[in-house]
Amino acid sequence: MRYEDMMKQGKMIFGGLSAMSRELQKEDWQGVHYTILLDENTFQNCLPTLVSQVDSLQEAEFIEVPVGEECKSLEVAAQVWQTLLENGADRHSVIVNLGGGAVCDLGGFVAAGFKRGIRYINVPTTLLAMVDAAIGGKTAVDFGGVKNSIGHFYPSSMTVIEPVFLQTLPQEEVLNGMFEMVKTALVSDAALYNRLLTGVNIKSSDIKEIARIKSRVVKADPYDNSIRKILNFGHTFGHAIETYSQMPHGVAVGIGMSVAMYLSVKKLGLSGEVYHSYSKWLKERVTLPKYTLKNIEQMLPLMYQDKKNAAGDLRCVLLQEVGAAVIDVCVLDNEVRDAFLKLAQ
Repeated sequence: MRYEDMMKQGKMIFGGLSAMSRELQKEDWQGVHYTILLDENTFQNCLPTLVSQVDSLQEAEFIEVPVGEECKSLEVAAQVWQTLLENGADRHSVIVNLGGGAVCDLGGFVAAGFKRGIRYINVPTTLLAMVDAAIGGKTAVDFGGVKNSIGHFYPSSMTVIEPVFLQTLPQEEVLNGMFEMVKTALVSDAALYNRLLTGVNIKSSDIKEIARIKSRVVKADPYDNSIRKILNFGHTFGHAIETYSQMPHGVAVGIGMSVAMYLSVKKLGLSGEVYHSYSKWLKERVTLPKYTLKNIEQMLPLMYQDKKNAAGDLRCVLLQEVGAAVIDVCVLDNEVRDAFLKLAQ
């Protein structure tokens, strides 16, 4: 396979595992050595379903890594590379990432480095991964206490959306993904955003629409230089909250979006009604932390580690209105302090 083909945005498979099985019967996938990367949760809850429905994976090797963000380290990546070598993996081997966002991030990172780059397939098993982490080719591990500080733009060859895996999730994991769905709708589609905020249950059609939106944005800006930055709405603050408060990614981003909306009202004239309706929806689902000035001072350096910053400025994605995001807005430290102090009010 040519390098140019490997770097193209991978195929999105919405037909689930049966469609994946058919795809792997095609010529491009013949004679492939597969390795399934998973964690303890997906080993127990998802692996039996995967191998029973995808014939090509009947003889796959598998590698188990720690659950959650703990797996995203250079040490774990090195262990996976070592196991691949011991198992005889070569440049034609394929890694199948069966898990949530952390497993997909790690597996993509490992694939990008092994033998100077091999193919990988994402089979996301959490809502957050289905609508965000498994799409777009951003692969990374955490380093130096900073989330996603070492990584590559290296797209998967295929991303398979299988909603049956959502049945294995606790409610808090579904909520985690819901925040990322709301984020994508906020920056792209007012009608979809309003539907998500007023809906009771998450529909498969909404998952597909969010995934398609992200895929289109990534295709337009694969290296995160312009329009793709809108998908980082709430993340400058969310990543800092996630690291500082040891909070799940989606929930931290949900809180970070409230901070970003408050700043959007102050700096870009976003309707206060939009901000207040989101805050009400957020408070019905999570208990907002009460940060002191001391807490905020400790989080500010984490915000400055964000990859969107430039020339020493804190740069954020803010909203003029729902569906109209503005990238690279400079935000002052005092404005951040004010927004965080308003969170739990």
